[in-house]
Amino acid sequence: MHDYDVCVIGGGPSGFAAAMRCWDFQKRVCLIADGPLGGGGIHDGALSSKTFWELSRDFRNATRRDRGFTIRDVDVEFDRVQGVVDEACREKAALLSEQLEALAHPRPGQAGSVQLIRGRASFIDPHTIEIAGPEGERSRQIRADHVIIATGSRPRELPEIAVDGRTIITSDHIGALESFPRSLVILGAGVVGCEFATIFANFGRTKVYVIDRAPRILPFEDADVANLCATNLEAKGVTIHRQAKLVSMRRVGGAEDCQVEYTIEHATGGRETICVDKALISVGRVPNTEGLGLEHAGVTLGERGHILEEDTQTSVPHIYAAGDVTLDIALVNVGEIEGRHAAERICGASQRPLSYENLSTIMFLDPEVAAIGLNEQQAQAQRIPYRVAVYDYSMVSRAIAMRNTEGFVKLLVSDDDDMRVLGVRALGAHASTTLEAVSLMIQHGSSARDLAELYHPHPAITEGLQDCVRMLLGSSILKPEVFQSQLRLSRVHYGEE
Repeated sequence: MHDYDVCVIGGGPSGFAAAMRCWDFQKRVCLIADGPLGGGGIHDGALSSKTFWELSRDFRNATRRDRGFTIRDVDVEFDRVQGVVDEACREKAALLSEQLEALAHPRPGQAGSVQLIRGRASFIDPHTIEIAGPEGERSRQIRADHVIIATGSRPRELPEIAVDGRTIITSDHIGALESFPRSLVILGAGVVGCEFATIFANFGRTKVYVIDRAPRILPFEDADVANLCATNLEAKGVTIHRQAKLVSMRRVGGAEDCQVEYTIEHATGGRETICVDKALISVGRVPNTEGLGLEHAGVTLGERGHILEEDTQTSVPHIYAAGDVTLDIALVNVGEIEGRHAAERICGASQRPLSYENLSTIMFLDPEVAAIGLNEQQAQAQRIPYRVAVYDYSMVSRAIAMRNTEGFVKLLVSDDDDMRVLGVRALGAHASTTLEAVSLMIQHGSSARDLAELYHPHPAITEGLQDCVRMLLGSSILKPEVFQSQLRLSRVHYGEE
């Protein structure tokens, strides 16, 4: 008999979710954590950066002059803001710690337990794991029937750029800043890079530059989404180097006045050199698989160092992998679902393979961007006929009441009588509230018609989504024939029609 039914390696979103789901099935679980509980879901990641974004938005709103009142002498200091971010992270981490303490031993009517062991795990053989504890402590070995690897990922670094964590940093080093930099260059115009550009621009203490090798930021999204976000960044003074190639980036100056000098090459071939206080490298993430001894377990890795899996099961039948370590989709909600799914497969409770068709995401930009399912460029790339309705926020009562009418809701449905929901994009205040019902509808292949007669609370941003459906049905209250700039109806099809 092994020491544990399941060993979970990694205390981030995927690992914690997997451990809790195994406990539901009364399993004896060992949770090995080498870093802070919650991992990138809390620290130097989702919760910390989103708290930072919320605070930056609050500050931006406090300085507005169109609210009927004026707040004077609004001040902000980085260390105080970071203190609030840290407090939010401590609150969430404390909840996880409290639960682990409560579940460390079997309870009445519940034979399961979750034992937290601090240290770094590595395989000795497919069932044996060695745990190297903190310095000065002896290592130990445990054996488990099943293993779930959920060690997450870390920011990708480039060999030609020396990241020192002080002047040239990644997202893991944001919390170590001592003050708002006077100027900051961000290498990479994906979601993370644009989120931090939005945050620092909102506070108004930092001149921000973004290096983007593509013609526009967020190239995976439709042009109307990306262009609005880019316009707002530039309105706040952000400089976007479009179609720019980084030639060099290096630290200059002494220890006390160190800065970053970078040179880019524009699409025209011209070169430009700029000196800034800090540089943030935001060029993706790499999986944490080094040092796990996966070769001793027989687990197969992909070319990018990620664990290869099929529906969370690796090349070794009793070993599973979930979250960023598989390089599927680096999102907290995906990692948690994968961790839960791996646990359910181990416990024989999985009903169907994982599906990512109804995956929903939020991008914390200006405005907030909520996305689920296909966008227009994805539908066109797959040659899927569709109909689309776009409803501008300036027509939504809740947005008007908030005096925040920048944005829109876009709904894609199949080009047939079924009008199956293919995808939604919402930009603006409370955008994420439009997605929850849609996720379920995409999963079940439901018709958008079901949204037309729902009783939404009024006023609510979700009414914009409902009005998209009504436009497609020809029954909207506000007519696209009248408001041609604010409302859009289109059809994309292929063939003779």
